[in-house]
Amino acid sequence: MKNIQIDNTLAQTKETQASITPEIALNLLKRGNERFIQNKTLSRDFDRQIAKTANAQYPFSVILSCIDSRIPTEIIFDQGIGDIFNIRIAGNIINKDILASLEFACSIIGVPSIIVLGHTDCGAIKGACDQVQVGNLPYLLDKIVPSIKRINELYPDDQTSKNPSYINEVASLNVKVSCEQILQESSILLEMHLQQQIQIAGAMYDVSTGKVEFLD
Repeated sequence: MKNIQIDNTLAQTKETQASITPEIALNLLKRGNERFIQNKTLSRDFDRQIAKTANAQYPFSVILSCIDSRIPTEIIFDQGIGDIFNIRIAGNIINKDILASLEFACSIIGVPSIIVLGHTDCGAIKGACDQVQVGNLPYLLDKIVPSIKRINELYPDDQTSKNPSYINEVASLNVKVSCEQILQESSILLEMHLQQQIQIAGAMYDVSTGKVEFLD
């Protein structure tokens, strides 16, 4: 394949998407977050990007994140129109609809990178830890319980939303659990991962600094 120059101010094309490996995709997001926290975001012509993506889209990453209003994904990664697929749900949990969306992004559209993005001070994590019982919330929050149970051994005294350290530890583990579930529950994504066609990475966003830390 010929060397394709990636201009992050322009909309992705079929050619640029094909040239973006999982490692390059991750690096584009890391560099974007660095620009964001340094207040050096790129200047983009959104009218041009809209026109270029009107008939087709070639994103290089799909990001599963929480619905929290403090985490506008394109902004914190300094990306433009057509660069990333966004899947947002409280607590960045996994269900069949989420898996289907990830499979569509990677196996149909050709996205090489999946990011599961949690964050500090997460309301969904707090609700699960406090066992909130409102409407349909328990159905969603139950999916966070496995992470809570795995963390509780480390925090025997204060397992409530009033303990920020505990909440953030649960949120971080919940990201890792979601990454594990993607591979366990989708044979399509597992095979693509084994063939090194996609990379799945977990990350945590700090709502007080704007920094994204990628997890091991």
